[in-house]
Amino acid sequence: MHEFPSPLAPARVAVFDLDGTITRRDTLVPFLLGWIGQHPARAWCLLPLPVTVLGYALRILDRGGLKAALIRQSMGGAARGEVEAWAQAFSTQAIAERSLAGALAAIRRHREAGDYLVLLSASVDCYVPEIGRQLGFDETICTGLRWRADGRLDGKLTTPNRRGAEKRDVFESLRRRFPKAQFIAYANARSDLAHLVLADAPHIVNANRRTRAAARRLGIPADGWD
Repeated sequence: MHEFPSPLAPARVAVFDLDGTITRRDTLVPFLLGWIGQHPARAWCLLPLPVTVLGYALRILDRGGLKAALIRQSMGGAARGEVEAWAQAFSTQAIAERSLAGALAAIRRHREAGDYLVLLSASVDCYVPEIGRQLGFDETICTGLRWRADGRLDGKLTTPNRRGAEKRDVFESLRRRFPKAQFIAYANARSDLAHLVLADAPHIVNANRRTRAAARRLGIPADGWD
């Protein structure tokens, strides 16, 4: 969790998902592919990829295990300074090229209104906090990664994968921290409905037809961001 100076008791808290909500689609795979593009000698590390994907398909690995395996295979052993430099460059590029104008406008409106901004993502903390920082979020909560004692990336997860019920648990903890605040939440996936139902003003955005239908049954409005 990454926090920046904030009001002790904000009147409103706006919680944004990242992948598919602020950005057009997933950010982790482009982050990893971009890293390999800058370090082509590491491409051999992806040879076990088919076995990893098969493990997920056979439910030997869950989503968190798949995520950790992909990160270890592509970036394991990378120096922290190199990872931070790539995270900064990637975040700038992702905001400029992958983000949705409607999402950026919504973030800007909340920031100008003085709302406390939280970026809540299942993606990982080697780059998501930098996206949050560049977008002006007050706090970023995402999936944590382990670093070795020598300052190199291990890649194993240090937190639960922040998805579905885990996002709901984080959202509940935010509500306990700010019990008097009104909560507004934006997300795009069906798994996000678990925490959206806890918001005072939930919004499902950029969702597919089935997710929009499920949201309507819960009384959650569906929006689209260009």
